[in-house]
Amino acid sequence: METNNITVGLPRAMLYYRYRILWGVFFQELGVKTVVSGPTDRDILEQGSALAIDEACLSLKIYLGHVHALLGQCDYILLPRVSNFGHHRNMCTRFEAMPDLTKNVFRDTQQKFLTCNIDVLAGEDEEDAFLSLGRQLGFGPKAAKRAYKLAKKADQAQHKARVQKQEELSRREGLKILLAGHSYVVEDPYIGKVVTDYLKAAGVTPLRADLVEREHALKRSRELSPTCKWEISREILGGIDLRKGQVDGIILIGAFPCGPDAMVNELITRRVRGVPILNLVLDSQTGTAGVETRLESFIDIIRLKEGML
Repeated sequence: METNNITVGLPRAMLYYRYRILWGVFFQELGVKTVVSGPTDRDILEQGSALAIDEACLSLKIYLGHVHALLGQCDYILLPRVSNFGHHRNMCTRFEAMPDLTKNVFRDTQQKFLTCNIDVLAGEDEEDAFLSLGRQLGFGPKAAKRAYKLAKKADQAQHKARVQKQEELSRREGLKILLAGHSYVVEDPYIGKVVTDYLKAAGVTPLRADLVEREHALKRSRELSPTCKWEISREILGGIDLRKGQVDGIILIGAFPCGPDAMVNELITRRVRGVPILNLVLDSQTGTAGVETRLESFIDIIRLKEGML
């Protein structure tokens, strides 16, 4: 296969919301086409649920639905394995198992998969992973390294811009609520967008706990938990500690039945004081009435507390 005719599929789920710029620019610089699965909808969720075991979290079911949607649409589907970024910087085990799990689910298809490995404790960092992707696609190390450097620069610039936007929003007048959850939950158009849409319609400014300077957030996370080992959870903890004085309330958004979220969100409700907290666990049930009712009540409680009602 000629390298300029390769198409790589990117499932619009899980780490896509964290790495979409990094992945997209990397493949673009190599001249590799990408195709992204469509926004999550009921059909994608139902297809993923049918492929997953019952005990799988909602986010994994959605992910499998997105992989299914890409079958036959590309030469390869990207399945990164992300284990850790160093000591006490682990990812959830689902991200370690993702390539093996997904390949097993789709073992009877003809689809090819593209994998890489980020495991700093084993001597494989992010750059190594991208050089591996380039090598698998037939590119030399020089071309792959150049593409990675440009992609990393674009990714950092985009994240910095999003953090700056949060700073501007935090200075707005009026009610502000901090959303504390994984980007693949908060940004998912089917399960998470209903929360941000409702808040905006109610005249509330939503802020994001995960949109902060990451290294700073990792350090600040120790204020709430010196032992939390999950990288993204630590970023969220640090973001809460940094933003809690700027907001009128906090909404913890989790996908049922996420183990790390269950533990971390319980920790937050016990250790964060002086600000109302709503623990919102999203599941696969149809309809948004239940979520909207809880959001309405939470906003009313905050307004009553602050003498707005």
